[in-house]
This record gives sequence, C-alpha cells and structure tokens, in this order.
Amino acid sequence: MAADRQEPAAARLAEEIRRLRKHEGLSDHEVAARVGYSRQYVSMAQRVGKNLPSQDLVTALDNVLGADGQLIGLRTLAKQEQTRLRRIVTEPPDDDRVVQASALVESSQTEWLRIRNAPGVRGRELTELAAWLYPEAQRGPGGHVLADPGWLLDEPMELDGLGLSWAGAQVATPPLEPVDHVLPLTDRGRRYPNYSRAVRDLVRPRLLENRLSYRLLGIEPGRELSFGVTSFFDTFDMKQSVAHEFKAAWLAAGRSLPDWDALPLRTAIGDPFDPHRLLMSPGISTLTIRRGRDGEHRFVLHERDGGKVADGGGLCHVMPAGEFQPSSVDPTDVYNDFSLWRNIMREFSEEFLGNPEHDGSSPRPIDYETEEPFRSFERFRNSGHIRMWHCGLAIEPLELGAVQLTVAVIDEAAFDELFANLVRTNDEGEVVGGHGRAYLPFTGEVIERLNPRLSASALTLLRMAWRDRARLLG
Repeated sequence: MAADRQEPAAARLAEEIRRLRKHEGLSDHEVAARVGYSRQYVSMAQRVGKNLPSQDLVTALDNVLGADGQLIGLRTLAKQEQTRLRRIVTEPPDDDRVVQASALVESSQTEWLRIRNAPGVRGRELTELAAWLYPEAQRGPGGHVLADPGWLLDEPMELDGLGLSWAGAQVATPPLEPVDHVLPLTDRGRRYPNYSRAVRDLVRPRLLENRLSYRLLGIEPGRELSFGVTSFFDTFDMKQSVAHEFKAAWLAAGRSLPDWDALPLRTAIGDPFDPHRLLMSPGISTLTIRRGRDGEHRFVLHERDGGKVADGGGLCHVMPAGEFQPSSVDPTDVYNDFSLWRNIMREFSEEFLGNPEHDGSSPRPIDYETEEPFRSFERFRNSGHIRMWHCGLAIEPLELGAVQLTVAVIDEAAFDELFANLVRTNDEGEVVGGHGRAYLPFTGEVIERLNPRLSASALTLLRMAWRDRARLLG
C-alpha cells in the first residue's frame, strides 16, 4: 500500500520545470540558450537530486518558463525542508572532551560502566524480569515481550497489506526526565547531557551514528501505521536510559525485581503503548527462511557483537534487523525510503552481502529498480520467489524499544542465487551456522534448543513463524 503523503518540494520543483518546458514546446538546448546556462545544468534541474539547482538558475527558469514565482517558491520550500530535517540529527557543540579526570569523575564513570554491563546477567534475564512489571494482558505469549492487544497478529499478513501513512503534524513527546541518575560525570566534572554522548566517550562502539529515523505516531494493528520523523539518538537515549535505570535498581534490590518507586523514569513514561508518551521508532526484525523444495526449510541467525554495536550485543537475533529509517536526511530520500520493503532490502544488502551501509552519500537517491542488489530482490519478489509477511509489533521490556516483526520466505534457488556470497561476519556481528546446508533447520526442536541464546523478540517471532508455518511456507 502506498504511503499517503506529498512528494518533497525538491521533487515537485524538478517535475514542474520539466512540465513547463514541455508545455512551452522547448528543448533543453533552447531553454539553456534563453537562461544563459549550459544544457547540462538545465537537464539536471529537471531530475531529482540531493543538490538543489542554484537560486539564480531557478530564478532564470521561472522567468523564461512564465512560472510567476512558483519555481522560486518551490526551491525556497525545498531548502526549508532540507534544513528542518538536518537540524533533527545535528548534535550540540561539545566542550566536554578529555581533561584529567578527578577521583569523583573516575568513580562516577566506573560505576556507570559497571551498571551498564550489569554483572551476573544471563541472556534475557533482565528483559523478561522487566516484563513482569506489567500486567499479564500486556505481555506477549510466553512473557518475553510486551504487546498491547492486537499488536501481535493472530496470523501473518502480506507485507504490502499493511498501510503506511505520513502524520500531518509532528507530536511533541514529554521530555525524558528525570535522567541524572542514569548519567555519569564528564571528564570536566559536569553531568553528561544524554546517554548517547556517554556511550560515545566511555564505551566507544564501532557503530554509533546519529541518523534520521521514522517515528511511530499512530497504530491500527493489522491495518495501518502512521509515522513522522525523529533522530536515532533521541530514541537511543530513551531506550538506554530506561534500561540503565532498571539495571541499577535490580542490582540495588539484590538482583530481584525492583519496585516501581525505584524506577522514576519508567514511571514517568507510564503507558508503554502510547506513542505520544513513549518515543517509538520501531526497527524491523526479519526472520529469513530458505524454503526448500524437499520440505527441509532453513533459517539464518545472527549474533551481535557487543564490541561493534551500542546495544543488543551478545544474544542471537533474526537476520536482517535494523532501524526503520531513510538512507539520509535529504527530503527526497525520506520520501523514497518510506517503505518497509526498501528498508529490508537495504539490510539484506548490508548484513547478508557485506555491502557498505546505504547511507545516502550518493548525490542521487537510491534507484531500487535498476541498482543491484535491489533490482534482483525486486525481480524475485515480483515473480513470487520472495514472499514478505508482517507479524505485528512488540516492545522489548527492558529498554521499551518497539520492533516490527516480519518474515521473508525465499525459495531456495532464489536464495542461493541472491546470497551465494553470504558473508560470515559483518559490521555488527557474526552469522550463526555458516554456508550451504549449515543454515539452521527451521523446526520446532531447533527453535526450542536455541531458546536461551535468542533475544526476546527473536524468540517470539520464531515461535509465531513456527505456529504459522503452513501459511508462511504453503
């Protein structure tokens, strides 16, 4: 289902220049001669790119094509859109870099790291303990994740059957407070302003970059999700602060379930299913099943490396998995990438094939129809050899992070062609199993044997997929 929103002004500007030129019956050469620019500049102004045509060129085109200021207005609007989106992910100036640490600072940072690493934790222990803070009706099957009624679907739906819409206005979220109790001191003796800055300086993961993300603002389970935008760091700060608070309270309570009184930040958030109260940027976790012609189906798992990623290290998770976000802050990318399938394709490219992250560094938007590997993904999906499913939403209880649960079923011939060069390790961790027939058998026995190694949402998704295997694989 197509996203319900207006094209960015940059795209409308290019389209309007092209429309007016054709309406006047002029070629690019003729327009170029009249505006005093080369034909190449005139041609580029009619194609969507991340660099806007210059103000002088647009003014000349507006005059020559008789646009009465419309082209000038569209360029102004496009510039405003670019500025607004870039501002969301711009960090404030940092004047707290390294100076000699005092004993108080060193103690604060050491204790913060001790709590963050939660000594004695085994697998999903804290995640599932945090779930018990909430009523049974708000916990998913098995109690591993949180899920409001209807969030986890009774049966999977085709991915394209889920509507995505664009919220007409941004919604303010109550400020994240109180947070001082989850933040250490900087080397200058001041409190860190947010959790991501502390992680950057004290943990130093290989991957920690602020990016624009799609923010969930409205939910109609099984029908439609409504989005705006936020930044990755804003969501990361919320999730990690909530998790840190719980770890500290758990340790203080002798490694038992803490009282709500010890969780002021979680208490202030209140309802974990209200996107107006809790900042949600639901990532996409995709269980990838290689559908065998002989009925022996297999799937892929990924063990995230805690030294490479800022969160989620240590446990096994379905693959691929990533944030739901555009490839860059450019309005054209925000528009073109507003698709679950396109995000999943980018994650396949990065995690399965080891391609560099599609971060929008190209001067042109990603062409999903002609660029590889996206062209091949589209070809196999259009021919029915890839089927995509959406199983609903869940929340990881420890950090209150929302996640979309999806399944990709790929016929073995298509799978083997697409992923003939599957990488064993990538920027986030290592593939569990390996190549060829070392993929994990998709059976109930294997899923339960892997249970202790799986993240809460991965276990929930695998059990749902096994429950619905007749529909998924039929």
